[in-house]
Amino acid sequence: MRHCSVQVRGLLTREELNRYNALMEVGSFLESQQQYDFAYTVQKEVDILILPAIERLKEKSRDRDRATAEFLESIRQLNEEE
Repeated sequence: MRHCSVQVRGLLTREELNRYNALMEVGSFLESQQQYDFAYTVQKEVDILILPAIERLKEKSRDRDRATAEFLESIRQLNEEE
């Protein structure tokens, strides 16, 4: 089973995180039993489950980029006024 990144896991809601952990446990068990076809299905569920957290991470990145652009613009304006 492939884990998602720590950043994505940090943005999961409590409910999503509980479901994620349960799915990972089931998937790991299936892999230990060499039931890879079932583990693949569980992995697909995990991939779908983490999509909202990935979008939240992307939005945080866009917000940070906007704030950086605004900061740089304010510095540029201050330098022009001098």
